[in-house]
Formats: sequence, structure tokens, C-alpha cells
Amino acid sequence: MSAYVIFIRDNTTDQNELDTYASLADKARGTHPITPLAFYGELEVLEGADAEGVVVIQFPDKAAAHAWYDSPAYQEAKAHRLKGANYRVLLVEGI
Repeated sequence: MSAYVIFIRDNTTDQNELDTYASLADKARGTHPITPLAFYGELEVLEGADAEGVVVIQFPDKAAAHAWYDSPAYQEAKAHRLKGANYRVLLVEGI
């Protein structure tokens, strides 16, 4: 069953850290089976808090999503994301 990781960026605190994150996160993709579905495109908040940006990426299943997210390469990138912005990150299974 497909799984989706959803990143919701609430606000940026340090653009330089986000730039570092972007570079490292791209490298962390490696051979993981990632399909980007939405990547900081125009967004409209219909309910709830505003957001600066949203990313939705698809994986074949939750195990594949965790293999990427928990990988040392992504964890290194994540440290810079946490310094650069406030995010909400969700993992949801498809149907």
C-alpha cells in the first residue's frame, strides 16, 4: 500500500540552514523509491493555520518511507531543516 510523507513548512527561521538542508536532502534521496507529487507549489489554505509551503512525496509503502526518513543521510539533512524552519511532517498510508 502506498505511503505519503507530507511536509508542511509553517515558517522559515534561517534560510541558509534551509539551503543546506535542500542540498543534503537531495543527496539523501539516493536510490530510495521516491515519487514527488507536490513540491512547494502554489497553495491555498482552506482550513486551519497558514503555511509557507507543502511537499508531498510518495513511497511504495511505509517501510520504504521509513527506510528513507530514518537513513543516516536524511537524518543529517533533517538537522539543518530543524534549524532552518518550523515544519509539521506526517506519514500517511494510502488506500
